[in-house]
Amino acid sequence: MKRVIILSFLFAASLQIFGQKNEGGFNLERPKLVVGIMLDQMRLDYFYRYYDSYKPNGGFRRLLSEGFSCENTIIPYAQTVTAVGHSSVYTGSVPAFTGIIANEWYSKEKGRTVYCAEDNGVKILGGTDSSKPMSPKNLWTTTMTDELRLATNFKSKVIGVAIKDRASILPSGHTANAAYWYDDLSGNWISSTYYMDKLPDWVKKFNDRKLVDSFYRIGWNTLVPITQYTQSTSDNKSYEGKYNDDATVTFPHKFTAMIGKDYKAIRATPYGNTLTLMMAKKILEEENLGNRGVTDFLNLSLSSTDVIGHMYGPNSIEVEDVYRRVDIELGQFLDELDKRVGKGNYLLFLTADHAATQAPGFLKENKLPGNAITSPTKELNAAIREKFGIADAVINTYAYQVYLNDPALSNAKIKKSKVADFIIDYLNAKDEVYLAYNTEDINELNLPTEIKERFLKGFNPKLSGDIQIIMKPGHLYGSETGTNHGLWYPYDSHIPLMFYGWKVKPGQLNREVYMTDIAATITSMLHIQMPSGCIGKPIFEVWK
Repeated sequence: MKRVIILSFLFAASLQIFGQKNEGGFNLERPKLVVGIMLDQMRLDYFYRYYDSYKPNGGFRRLLSEGFSCENTIIPYAQTVTAVGHSSVYTGSVPAFTGIIANEWYSKEKGRTVYCAEDNGVKILGGTDSSKPMSPKNLWTTTMTDELRLATNFKSKVIGVAIKDRASILPSGHTANAAYWYDDLSGNWISSTYYMDKLPDWVKKFNDRKLVDSFYRIGWNTLVPITQYTQSTSDNKSYEGKYNDDATVTFPHKFTAMIGKDYKAIRATPYGNTLTLMMAKKILEEENLGNRGVTDFLNLSLSSTDVIGHMYGPNSIEVEDVYRRVDIELGQFLDELDKRVGKGNYLLFLTADHAATQAPGFLKENKLPGNAITSPTKELNAAIREKFGIADAVINTYAYQVYLNDPALSNAKIKKSKVADFIIDYLNAKDEVYLAYNTEDINELNLPTEIKERFLKGFNPKLSGDIQIIMKPGHLYGSETGTNHGLWYPYDSHIPLMFYGWKVKPGQLNREVYMTDIAATITSMLHIQMPSGCIGKPIFEVWK
């Protein structure tokens, strides 16, 4: 009799956790946990270029063999940058509707530059007096994490973590229980009063370990002998960047001089990812995610892949090394999920916020088209001053959009359209520019429909600049060392997308899908509402 009672209890508990059966016989099943992983600046080809170097029990081979890979996932808007990518994955929407049009932009209404996650109405927790307060208030739409909270009457826990503040805050949405990001000034994981009144004790104890100093003592050398990095250039390349004037472009990279002083440098090492995954594991443990009888959501982003990619370029040994390490650490993280939540009980997706082009120096070295050009703001202002006698007519250029100084033009009694036309003609005469146009004329563009749609989806009439610049392929605004991103071309917009775990059938899909389809797919699998601005469609091939 006792055995029957125990079995009955276990059966009832399993219904509560895995599904609720209504009177019509429909079984509402949901995973215990959803895990979203963003690999900042990951190109799809990194799965395959370094495949032979990945471990059989590592993360990437496991995802490729047991998960579902969407091989032709495209970003459907023009400005391929971090804030836009993270917000679009989780909202299923585009800058036209999310209000996140770049990492930062100029607000003509406020008369200043706006950072995507800024919020002076809240206070920082765990940082210093100089740490800037953050929240998701600039995000116009809900996220899939918000919709999960709404669907469960706020019983689900949603927690985000990333080195970059925007990479934690925007995916976590408006109703998250917590979002944690890294503070360069203190070396701590911090949050803001938007989410909580004070940091949990376990976060304070985690910070007290001063792990960054420990990583600095180790330094960064190659994981295996450098001769085994056969998918990269030689180590010493003049077009690779370095962290500061005292650093080198070659291995080993040393950080002992920064102990206790410069906590920002950790971003430019693989240990930024290590630190993030350690924090993610601690969140699983301390918050009991995936074991509370309701679906929880953990979203994390590995930011150091982006910083390293920017500094050294996609063909560097540094990038190959960081992905070898990510593979191992992702495998360990999957093991942790299997142990804590149970294999098959969690739904995981992995994607990127954008990709990146090869370093312009690498392109030049190999006779490939492309170049790095200085942002045109100063040059444009000099040309306008000479032509019209107006100083500082251009405020700045953000995400390949030129913002004009409306008050200065008005005071000079010069028609804005006249100056805009001059700038457009000036830019279109540049060899590196494919097309510059007035954003007011976006509907009249003579571009292929699918390309025009990307610029329409990226255009926000309340926030976007006055003039859009479309560069030729391979050309970018940025430094002569390292690389950059931000354009619509495939090297920036073709990203990986993997689904793994609960209800996911192993396989590959080669038809074109979009970043905005991720939120639609996850919410469909969970039987919850799509985010409020979602334009994506579910990828039905993903699940069984």
